[in-house]
Formats: sequence, structure tokens, C-alpha cells
Amino acid sequence: MHGTGRRLRRRALACAAAAAGLTLTLAGCAQVDTTAPSTARAEAAHGAPAKFGSVDCRKAKCIALTFDAGPSENSARLLDILKEKKVPATFFLLGKRHIEKYPELVKRMAAEGHEVASHTWDHKILTKISDKEIREELNRPDEAIEKLTGHKPTLMRPPQGRTDSNVHEICKELGLAEVLWSVTAKDYTTNDSALITKRVLDQSSRDGIILLHDIYPGTVPAVPGIIDALKQRGYVFVTVPQLLAPGKAEPGKVYRP
Repeated sequence: MHGTGRRLRRRALACAAAAAGLTLTLAGCAQVDTTAPSTARAEAAHGAPAKFGSVDCRKAKCIALTFDAGPSENSARLLDILKEKKVPATFFLLGKRHIEKYPELVKRMAAEGHEVASHTWDHKILTKISDKEIREELNRPDEAIEKLTGHKPTLMRPPQGRTDSNVHEICKELGLAEVLWSVTAKDYTTNDSALITKRVLDQSSRDGIILLHDIYPGTVPAVPGIIDALKQRGYVFVTVPQLLAPGKAEPGKVYRP
């Protein structure tokens, strides 16, 4: 155990020295094998349904809007916007101080057709904690979400995108697939809604997975402009499972465009 701790500390120090942001951390230090949505669709079993809902992302120019670390006091307004714009999203929810504090918003997310997933219980970095703690971080929000919505999540997003083969194995055991992202506004660094919008639009491409946080004050006001601009560019908004269909997220795999 002590050797493992030293190894993890060395890797964390190396990553901290190399990484200027989440994208570099993921690309440079994590070195995880990821599956693109297009690959998931191509590898779908013969005879699987051709469409998920009304959108076939093999033909449509799809993009997924995802929100981390909620629910928060901003989430009700966000849900109003998504409902008005007829846009589904994927919510990676935190347990402590979020699911516990806003259970009615969790229910509403599910009832209005959004995908409800996990961002762990207490945002602990999974590569830095014991197997027992990893399981607790993943099991607790899943149980809370299932109790509120009737459905146990099949997707999770590791805090800071930090994951490794050990996390993959535990996710596989628990029936969870990991979802990373291709677009980040780094909205944790600014409350400037115009800048958040610009960053998203500059990075967006087909099959993209957009990472935003509805816990920050500048993010939700940026969402209508992001949606309108991407729709004008011909994008169709889908949840992460819709983005993979007719493929299906497999436990233990990591999905990233």
C-alpha cells in the first residue's frame, strides 16, 4: 500500500508540473485508451436499433451538452432554458451538498428527459484514493440517484478527468462507463458569459461532448447563446447515450471524442 501511495504521489507531481489545464492533464498524463462516439456506433452489434429516440447520429451532426457538479441554485433556470429550447443534456451530479440538497431538481432532470449520471459523491480524485474509497465515491451517488429517479446511472465522469486502469476495473465491476469531453469553456476560471460562449463555439465539432458547470454564475446565462449558435451551424443536441447509439456505453470503457 505504501509503494502504491508513493507511485501515485510521483505521478500526481509529474502531472501537476506538466498540466496547464484539464485538456493537457488528460492528453499528457492520464494516457487512457478512449473510445470515440463514432467508434461506438460503428461497433454496434448487428441488429441493434438504428436510432435512439428520434436522432440517428450516424447521419445527423450531433453534439452533447453536459453539466458537471450540480444540482445547484442555478439548475432550475438551466432546466427552464433546456425545456424552452427543446435540448436534452447529460448531468453528471455530485452527491454531497448537491443531490442531497436539491433532490427535487434531480427528479426534474430525469422527468424532463435528461440523462442523469454521476460525478462521484465528494469530488475526490479517484486515482489518489483506495479501492474502498473509489467504490464509495461511485456507489453513494448512484444509490441516491436511483432512489430519486428509479434508474441507476450507467455513466460517470471522474473528477478532473483523472482516471487509470484501476478506476476502469472498478467502474466495470459497478456497471459504469466513464465519459470525458472534447470541449471545455473552463467556466471555473471566469464569470464572463460571452467568453464562455466563445470558448465553446471555438472548440465545437461533430460528435463533441461539451463540458460546462451549472454551479458557476456565468455559465447558465451563456447557455441560450451557445444553443442558438450551434443550432444555426446545423448541430443537433443529444444526450451522451444518444450520441453513442446504436452503440451502447460499456462498463469499464472510457468515452471521449
